Amino acid sequence: MARYFADTAALLSDPGRAAILMALIDGRALPAGELAMIANVAPQTASSHLAKLVEGHLLRVEQQGRHRYYRLADTNVAHAIEALLAVTSGADARSTSPARPAAPELAYARSCYSHLAGQLAVQIAEALQHRGVLTGKAPKQFVVTDRGREWLTGLGITLTDRQMHDATFARRCLDWTERRHHIAGQLGTAMLARFLELKWIARLRDSRAVRVTHEGQRRLSELLKIPPPNYSARIA
Repeated sequence: MARYFADTAALLSDPGRAAILMALIDGRALPAGELAMIANVAPQTASSHLAKLVEGHLLRVEQQGRHRYYRLADTNVAHAIEALLAVTSGADARSTSPARPAAPELAYARSCYSHLAGQLAVQIAEALQHRGVLTGKAPKQFVVTDRGREWLTGLGITLTDRQMHDATFARRCLDWTERRHHIAGQLGTAMLARFLELKWIARLRDSRAVRVTHEGQRRLSELLKIPPPNYSARIA
């Protein structure tokens, strides 16, 4: 096990490969040429990086015609990257060198694979706990209460009995910019999809940042008392 752990850690040690993984954390599939530009490496170097990441089970490749598209292998990879980013930001905080904070829009609200992350996601998680929709159970788990099931149904998210008792349904994911937990797992995926469907949030082109619409600001304020974003404030 230690050897496999070391092999995986070695894959993450190269800045080019790290850039590729971070570019795919929003769940998109991108071609090799675009990933080469993101990593700022030659196409041949990018091909070598991608082959190693696929072989190491961090990426998977999809063939569409003559083109090959790469995406993260699964949600576990995304969660591992977010956890490492949290550790990295903690190291920045302890360093005497100035840290480079995330862009305000990205720090406020972004997609993490298939769920919402950032300051907004943390605020939602804390508001839902305050209202008794969720309770914390174990370091990596949220539990949806009976009251929460009704609340989510009103939002348009219907839960089955099996989901209510599934320990992985609502996961606690450590947010790397906030150092607090947001909601991941199937519930996080369902909430992000529903917010997009309701047009409370909208994706930003060529970015995993999302913006809150005027309707979203109004409804989140009504339901959860979440204030509108203040990008002029420093978001750590």
